[in-house]
Amino acid sequence: MRLAFCGNDNASAYNISAGVLRNVCFVDALNLVPHVFLLFITFPILFIGWGSQSSKVQIHHNTWLHFPGHNLRWILTFTLLFVHVCEIAEGIVSDTQMKSRHLHLFLPAIMGFVAATVSIVYYHNIETSNFPKLLLALFLYWIMAFVTKTIKLVRYCQDGVPFSQLRFCITGIMVILYGLLMAVEINVIRVRRYVFFMNPQKVKPPEDLQDLGVRFLQPFVNLLSKATYWWMNTLIISAHKKPVDLKAIGKLPIAMRALTNYVRLKEAYEEQKKKVADQPNRNPSIWLAMYSAFGRPILLSSTFRYLADLLGFAGPLCISGIVQGFQNTTNNTNTTEKVKDPSNSYLSSEEFLRNVYVLAVLLFLALILQRTFLQASYYVTTETGINLRGALLAMIYNKILRLSTSNLSMGEMTLGQINNLVAIETNQLMWFLFLCPNLWAMPVQIIMGVILLYNLLGVSALVGAAVIVLLAPIQYFIATKLAEAQKSTLDYSTERLKKTNEILKGIKLLKLYAWEHIFCTSVEETRMKELTSLKTFALHTSLSIFMNAAIPIAAVLATFVTYAYTSVKPLQPAQAFASLSLFHILVTPLFLLSTVVRFAVKAIISVQKLNEFLLSDEIGDDSWRGGDSSVAYESCKKHTGLHTKAINRRQPLRYQLESYEQPTRKQTRPVEIDDTAIKVTNGYFSWGSGLATLSNINIRIPTGQMTMIVGQVGCGKSSLLLAILGEMQTLEGKVHWSNVNETEPSFEASRSRNRYSVAYAAQKPWLLNATVEENIIFGSPFNKQRYKAVTDACSLQPDIDLLPFGDQTEIGERGINLSGGQRQRICVARALYQNTNIVFLDDPFSALDIHLSDHLMQEGILKFLQEDKRTLVLVTHKLQYLPHADWIIAMKDGMVLREGTLKDIQNKDIELYEHWKTLMNRQDQELEKDMEADQTTLERKTLRRAMYPRESKSQLEDEDEEEEEEEDEDDNMSTVLRLRTKMPWKTCWRYLTSGGFFLLFLMIFSKLLKHSVIVAIDYSLATWTSMDNKNEVKNVDKSTDKTFHVAVFSILSGAGIVLCLITSLTVEWMGLTAAKNLHHNLLNKIILGPIRFFDTTPLGLILNRFSADTNIIDQHIPPTLESLSRSTLLCLSAIGMISYATPWFLVALVPLGVAFYFIQKYFRVASKDLQELDDSTQLPLLCHFSETAEGLTTIRAFRHEARFKQRMLELTDTNNIAYLFLSAANRWLEVRTDYLGACIVLTAAVTSITEGPTSGFVGLGLLYALTITNYLNWVVRNLADLEVQMGAVKKVHSFLNMESENYDGYLDPSQVPKDWPQEGEIKIENLCVRYENNLKPVLKHVKAYIKPGQKVGICGRTGSGKSSLSLAFFRMVDIFDGRIVIDGIDISKLPLHTLRSRLSIILQDPILFSGSIRFNLDPECKCTDDRLWEALEIAQLKNMVKSLPGGLDAMVTEGGENFSVGQRQLFCLARAFVRKSSILIMDEATASIDMATENILQKVVMTAFADRTVVTIAHRVSHILDANIVLVLSEGSLVECDTASNLLLKEDGLFTTLVKTHK
Repeated sequence: MRLAFCGNDNASAYNISAGVLRNVCFVDALNLVPHVFLLFITFPILFIGWGSQSSKVQIHHNTWLHFPGHNLRWILTFTLLFVHVCEIAEGIVSDTQMKSRHLHLFLPAIMGFVAATVSIVYYHNIETSNFPKLLLALFLYWIMAFVTKTIKLVRYCQDGVPFSQLRFCITGIMVILYGLLMAVEINVIRVRRYVFFMNPQKVKPPEDLQDLGVRFLQPFVNLLSKATYWWMNTLIISAHKKPVDLKAIGKLPIAMRALTNYVRLKEAYEEQKKKVADQPNRNPSIWLAMYSAFGRPILLSSTFRYLADLLGFAGPLCISGIVQGFQNTTNNTNTTEKVKDPSNSYLSSEEFLRNVYVLAVLLFLALILQRTFLQASYYVTTETGINLRGALLAMIYNKILRLSTSNLSMGEMTLGQINNLVAIETNQLMWFLFLCPNLWAMPVQIIMGVILLYNLLGVSALVGAAVIVLLAPIQYFIATKLAEAQKSTLDYSTERLKKTNEILKGIKLLKLYAWEHIFCTSVEETRMKELTSLKTFALHTSLSIFMNAAIPIAAVLATFVTYAYTSVKPLQPAQAFASLSLFHILVTPLFLLSTVVRFAVKAIISVQKLNEFLLSDEIGDDSWRGGDSSVAYESCKKHTGLHTKAINRRQPLRYQLESYEQPTRKQTRPVEIDDTAIKVTNGYFSWGSGLATLSNINIRIPTGQMTMIVGQVGCGKSSLLLAILGEMQTLEGKVHWSNVNETEPSFEASRSRNRYSVAYAAQKPWLLNATVEENIIFGSPFNKQRYKAVTDACSLQPDIDLLPFGDQTEIGERGINLSGGQRQRICVARALYQNTNIVFLDDPFSALDIHLSDHLMQEGILKFLQEDKRTLVLVTHKLQYLPHADWIIAMKDGMVLREGTLKDIQNKDIELYEHWKTLMNRQDQELEKDMEADQTTLERKTLRRAMYPRESKSQLEDEDEEEEEEEDEDDNMSTVLRLRTKMPWKTCWRYLTSGGFFLLFLMIFSKLLKHSVIVAIDYSLATWTSMDNKNEVKNVDKSTDKTFHVAVFSILSGAGIVLCLITSLTVEWMGLTAAKNLHHNLLNKIILGPIRFFDTTPLGLILNRFSADTNIIDQHIPPTLESLSRSTLLCLSAIGMISYATPWFLVALVPLGVAFYFIQKYFRVASKDLQELDDSTQLPLLCHFSETAEGLTTIRAFRHEARFKQRMLELTDTNNIAYLFLSAANRWLEVRTDYLGACIVLTAAVTSITEGPTSGFVGLGLLYALTITNYLNWVVRNLADLEVQMGAVKKVHSFLNMESENYDGYLDPSQVPKDWPQEGEIKIENLCVRYENNLKPVLKHVKAYIKPGQKVGICGRTGSGKSSLSLAFFRMVDIFDGRIVIDGIDISKLPLHTLRSRLSIILQDPILFSGSIRFNLDPECKCTDDRLWEALEIAQLKNMVKSLPGGLDAMVTEGGENFSVGQRQLFCLARAFVRKSSILIMDEATASIDMATENILQKVVMTAFADRTVVTIAHRVSHILDANIVLVLSEGSLVECDTASNLLLKEDGLFTTLVKTHK
């Protein structure tokens, strides 16, 4: 057939006798002109422009959109493209009804499509390169196109073409669109004045785009990039090369920062407060505040959601149309088609929409649009939710900083409640906001669906809908049960963790006493309870999954069976598959509705809690201390960077230098300044109960001098300080702070913060989770000399030297735990370092030993503070420092007893002075005793113990040991990349097999069977409906046939429902079994591990395996696995079904499959990184909140609220940006998989229309293609989740590969005599010991003989191997040469349990477990009560225990906190005595106790253990001077061995040196 523009079957085609414009063909040719013109002009410009990209004006990220009418232009252009597509389609369809090709029907439309595409590409390039003059070309194009289209429209009107004809409508719409685009272009000229005007408009990019740190571009990119997340490509692809870190995701744009949103919400909330101000019983509504602050984006999101839902119904309608059309064409093949007359080649809209291919394209476009709108709706809610969370966190934080202290201390607001508000309630509200549009979108969706179903199937549709609606409440019921089960599981797992934590803390003791199994079983018991509640959780989860899968099957079954028996007409494939598709749409909202309702209920509760919190009491307005805290916020606004240093940057260097010349400057102050810094007159203060805690306070605190406040415990000393700081409620009276005179140098006055802030060290030390240095500097500028002076005064240097990174070591919850004394010294150092006029120290000596107290008093207080002439208020119990005080305030029972100098008191109140004197004498005596017990060296020793195995700790830092093994030295990029993109299949297999092979097989089998049955159901429906059609044509007997089909369909549906239940149960069951086995193996492995493992592995790391990782394995992996296998099998069965219906589909599938593979590969890597970032940024935020709540008084005293707010805003923004990127990455994936799904639908539709066997199978293929779109992104997201979650299994497995101690000996336990060792004779023969076979020996060739009943002392310098020798008796260390023989038996031949259960040891750290006293003394419950009382009596504890409620059954709290250290040590002695062993080993047992307790211990050992062999490892040599024999070790070798008296005769002996140096 020859081609001709106007067709060659019509002679009059080129006839222009009636005038040029009357010729249709000429008008169409005229329409080509503008398009060709545009292409000619723009192509060279585009090529030149692309060739010289460098000529662009340098704007950050070329994403700056600054021409007015920008979004409108994109929307109009997209509409234009859509209309062009319709025009092309209309032309082609008209053309097929002609005898010859008429190119003029569709060629101009195709050119128009190309031109419109080029116009938007051209526009985008001009906009990003900022060359507005080039827009003139577009302006001309719009005018020409508008004119030519108008001519065409006028021509149609003259010809009297009716409005119902499609081509007339299309032309009309085009005219309007070109007109609007022309208007947009004119508007750009009007605003930007780039042409026809003298002075063009100058523009500046927004602040965010000038800042190179902002990487989140969603608000700044064009519509297409917004819809498809194109701008994310760079990040997601770069994640492949190197992991995404905080630097890669940058900062939040200003509009999304917590501060911006806080201001919005705060203003809205204040508005609400004003409204209810005159109604005392009404609270301001947070809901309304949230709505007025964030209502607009929610409405926008809901609009998108409605559009998406309505477009969703295009699927079923198009299926119905396509199947109907296909059926008609197959039925009508015999009727001849009439050929149209070329002159009347117009199509009506109905004819156009009957064309099957048109419907297929329409379905494709509808899907693309629907998915785009849906993702846009999700994105907008996510962004709003994140904004709301940021605002709420800032509101809560500001409230915390203003909470009245009485609220916290009186327990109205516990720290737990505040943490819950931050961690739970804000997230609940955020999630509610995410799901919020569903609340009003779902009912509309359900109603629409039911109406469409009714149109398709009549009354029988209502039966199906009724089934769904009736079963929905059950879903809600299951959901509430799930929440309950989860709560009880949480309670049990907390209890289990507590027990595990105790075991790990006391593991050394448990091993030495051979009690591991007792404690292990107790954990296992709790674990069983936890598993029981996990079972109910799993049951309800599987029921929920089952309902979700079974409801649609049941509804479809009910509907079609009803239809078969009530309707006269047989079921048509078009009806059947359209209604099936509708049921699929209906189930989702009904399933989700229960979740949304549950979240709504939770959100209402959360808002109540928030409101209570926001309305709780605030601290009084302490305006008398000057400086308004609202100023602080203004100054914060300028700096919302990620730099903590931002605060210090604002101070000019000049200030930083000058502020340390204070001493010299202060002398210049005039003398006549009031010499009272603070004055309290007639003060009555209370802790919020209305009862005065402090009454009738009249005191003054002299400027620049040291005031001491003394008195008994609980007489109100600390309260007085807090009252002065304004933390207490003032009932009456006044606290007056004298102003520093204004003759000060002016810059000092400008920094009023220094003047009014008080350096305050609280009684209970409070540290930040930060480095040591940050804790001391506390936001002040760093000055090296001052810092050094302060650390020396507080003797912190030796402690700092022990830390692995010096003063850059993190301390606090997430870092290293310091002892009480070390913490207190850091707090005092912080107070000293601050550059404030007034310093308050609340009992700084309480946790310090005598040397340190003296040093601190001399160096820190007398020298450092007095030199600076700072005013010091010191609360203390150490009366020996009274002579140093310039002013003394003595308190008693909340009143001031005396006030004055020591001389005044000596003269006026002799009684009090004498009382103090006797107390001082008593303290002096204690002092002498104390000189021996040097607490600090001990604290340092514990710190060193915690730190010493650093070298091996670093090996454990990377927990992915397997990965390192795989890497094999060549650490080049490719292998790392391979590992980053590889799914951990090995770990998955380990997880699956740990549930047992039978369950694994059952799960796989039932899954496959279920999906086969579901496919069979749909297949039988297809054959049934297709049969009906053929029968209708052939008129065969239908009733028997119908019964058969209904029976098959019903049986299959029933089987499907049952299988749904079975599969969902097996998955959960398998997950539970796996969880049970993994935890069981982990616990046993760890508890039997060698002691070295616990020395080298941080406790937190092991605990994490039991907490976070176990939780993931218990609760997260099974549902992920279920969802993954379900969606994967659904996709596979769908692809199989389509391919069965139309084999050609497989060809088209190849490129789609490749695309899908790459999308998931890139997404998984990026998603994993972003998820880790989100997790890792959340912890610091929560920590910051809890540490602020704990250190409120300190922060307020220092006046550092603004700095802490700033930090909180930074942490919130960092967490929000990570979360925002994570959700953007999910959108990126979903848009791409949805578009792929749409392509699958298009290919399936086209192939099945051309190749399809029967209309039933066409419907089936399309139905399955539509389900794929829903499930593709779930496959990838579940894969990504599973990959992250498998990390937990991997970590647990890395511990399971650890070697256990060898518990079996050569001897059978029955061969060991019952009462061995009865003598207690010990032979040490050539003993060599090391901790691990790759480490150096710690004991070398030690030989010794200990007679039965001897008292042996072992001494030596630190690290000489004393403790290693004691561990060797218990085979806790590797004895690789030599042996120890006890009562004739070589201990290496004994089973470990037997050996350890027959010896006794008292350790240096007294360890008690939570439980009763009886349990602590005798966990095996072997002894009688008399024996226990006897042991307690020997340990001098009998009277104390008798006085406790319950006696032996009195409770011991965790770690024995309710007893003093000395009492705990005595309990350990009693414990050793209960086990009547003839050998007792004491490992530095007296190191951590006071003199009195120590004397008791020594006495007991001499009397009660008179007939037993006692080996004492001494940390002070004086203890072993009366031992029968002394072993002196040095560097692992035995150097001296004799009685103490003999050893002392050797002048140069090591023992003599040790005694002399008092080590």
